[in-house]
Amino acid sequence: MSTPARKRLMRDFKRLQQDPPAGISGAPQDNNIMIWNAIIFGPDDSPWDGGTFKLTLQFAEDYPNKSPTVRFVSQMFHPNIYADGSICLDILQNQWSPIYDIAAILTSIQSLLCDPNPNSPANSEAARMFNENKREYNRRVRTVVEQSWTAD
Repeated sequence: MSTPARKRLMRDFKRLQQDPPAGISGAPQDNNIMIWNAIIFGPDDSPWDGGTFKLTLQFAEDYPNKSPTVRFVSQMFHPNIYADGSICLDILQNQWSPIYDIAAILTSIQSLLCDPNPNSPANSEAARMFNENKREYNRRVRTVVEQSWTAD
């Protein structure tokens, strides 16, 4: 069954394979194009440098008119990431547009790592630490990066 959402996901996948942005990768699960696994590498020269963070993306049949549900599988410590791994990011909520493809979503999440919005916190402890004690915040981030090497 080929629906507009599935056709669009195939197009997104081809584009991601032919012209992959630096530091991100993603692919549909073997038997379901509506569920993707993705990896975001922590940006160079940031506290996230060296991290490999796993995510899942779940698409509904009304994609690209509705944003996917995106969650970190990896343990994260970030002002805009909830304990369950869901992400507080405007393009995944009220600023969503069908022009965003999977590469744009993952690239936006990658840049969010280094450029959080502590005024819209999903994790108030991380937001407070980011604002008040950057050294301790960066230390916690480094711990998460090291965990990302061994986590399943």
